[in-house]
Amino acid sequence: MEEEVVGKAYDGRLMRRLLGYMWPYRAAVSASLFIMLVNSGLTVVGPLLTKLAVDRYLAPSAARGSTPLDTWLSPDRWTGLTQISMLFLIALAIGVVLEFSQTMLMQWTGQRAMFDLRRDTMAHLQKLDLSFYDRNPVGRLVTRVTTDADSVNELFASGLVAIVGDILVLSFVLIAMFQLSPGLTGLLLAATPLVLGATLLFRRSVQGSYRRIRVAVAKISAYLQERITGIAVVQLFNRERRSAEEFDGHNREHMDAYKDAIFAYGWFYPVIEFIGMLALASLMAWGGWQIRRGEMTLGVLVAFFQYGLRFFRPIQDLSEKYNILQAAMAASERIFKLHDTEAAIQSPTQAAPFPAGAAAIEFDHVWFAYKEQDWVLEDVSFTVAPGETVALVGHTGAGKTTITSLLLRFYDVQKGAIRIGGIDIRQFDPRDLRRHFGVVLQDPHLFTGTIADNIRLGTERITELDLEAAAEHVNLGDFLSSLPDGFGHVVRERGAGLSTGQKQLISFARALAHNPRFLILDEATSSVDTETEMRIRDALERLLEGRTSIVVAHRLSTIQRADRILVMHRAQLRESGTHQQLLASRGLYWKLYQLQYKDQELLPASPEMDASAPSAPLR
Repeated sequence: MEEEVVGKAYDGRLMRRLLGYMWPYRAAVSASLFIMLVNSGLTVVGPLLTKLAVDRYLAPSAARGSTPLDTWLSPDRWTGLTQISMLFLIALAIGVVLEFSQTMLMQWTGQRAMFDLRRDTMAHLQKLDLSFYDRNPVGRLVTRVTTDADSVNELFASGLVAIVGDILVLSFVLIAMFQLSPGLTGLLLAATPLVLGATLLFRRSVQGSYRRIRVAVAKISAYLQERITGIAVVQLFNRERRSAEEFDGHNREHMDAYKDAIFAYGWFYPVIEFIGMLALASLMAWGGWQIRRGEMTLGVLVAFFQYGLRFFRPIQDLSEKYNILQAAMAASERIFKLHDTEAAIQSPTQAAPFPAGAAAIEFDHVWFAYKEQDWVLEDVSFTVAPGETVALVGHTGAGKTTITSLLLRFYDVQKGAIRIGGIDIRQFDPRDLRRHFGVVLQDPHLFTGTIADNIRLGTERITELDLEAAAEHVNLGDFLSSLPDGFGHVVRERGAGLSTGQKQLISFARALAHNPRFLILDEATSSVDTETEMRIRDALERLLEGRTSIVVAHRLSTIQRADRILVMHRAQLRESGTHQQLLASRGLYWKLYQLQYKDQELLPASPEMDASAPSAPLR
């Protein structure tokens, strides 16, 4: 699984592409970096003020020398302490404002960059051809837009700039400590190898846990999506207990991985705290001895205690930021791998204009296979004249739906050509090509929204009058009149709450409202009851009138009035003619007709229709 890949901690190529999404907001990023520089500088002010208060007012006998600030502060003890306290308070207030400003700027920038990244990812997904979706599960693609984008957002919002801030804090603190006492600084740095060792061990432990968490989340998402979508089958076959047990296994993997991560965090911070306390204890012992010898002031020692706390905290944060950086690199690699996937169906550089007048559809010796040489269509040739209605019949897997998919250029043929108005469809822009087709599928897909939204599908030129006319033409008016909101009736996900016939009628109204020049009906009446089929059949006469149409059907009763019927069998076009002509020839169509309208045991055996014979893949 792609989620198992840990990835590099830093990849310059990926980072440059990520920073490209922040470039439009470089002003905000620059302001955030400047604010962080000032805020990091303020971290050294507090301990210095504490040192001054101790040496000048709290333990003046131990102080040596003076600083420029001494000459400005009042010599009176309480007045001086008040002034130092006010300076300390001002520094804290400025720090709070700067911290808030920096956080808001980076969170805003991160969200804007992720908005752009998600937009580009979604736009690219809609450009990819159907063969890509045949190879890639939906759950994985959803993860790219959601979870992976969130990982990159965390890097932008609290990763990159925070790393710079931690490095700046460490730098300023080290400079201040060296200025106060190189000896105490060296003593504090002596604990650094222990901190780095604990950090390295923690990073390796958490890295493995995070990888297992990502894998577990991917499994949970995929399992939930599959089982919730197929909940009717789960309940029908009493698989609830079995599904719950399988889900418990995936859920336990996630829990165990999280427990390991929690354990790593549980020991890491106390260990770092313990090492820090040991270092501070060493500072106290060494500093106390230096004070007794008069080589150090009490204020310096107190300041070092405060610097020590500021010194170890960025090291802890850097370890956490390392994990964020690595997770973001792995997520960005998956996202940009998706972005770099080229669609197999491309628009030509100079697209040909779609024919404006009457145009015939021509299949010229077409060969096609979804996989290698496993041909679904073999040397198929036929022509659909302008205004003609042609029906496609044949057994499951004969290539009927494949013909319509190739005509809409969801796939490209391996051999031969498909032409409209004498022009190869590969010379058209795919969007321009599909704009002239109306399609009604066997399983109508409705989106969340209203009935009007599902008929329009965002086409603004479709008016309310167009909606009403389309609904009346497909006999949808009675159903709409029974709804209190009519066209404003809310449709839930995939049309939940509507019958198959109602969804199919909405799909017919959608096709008619767009007023296409060409119409494709793919098993459009196979899933509806007889009464609904009769209503649809009446609507079909008006829908097909004056349009070049291709009708795919198993129910031969729906295509008897077609101008021509094409019989597909084992990837080849075997017969062509009208209903009466094909019955008279007593070939494949006649046998299909007999199977549907007469008792099967009375039919003679035929090797052509032998179910045990190998057939083309189901499509």
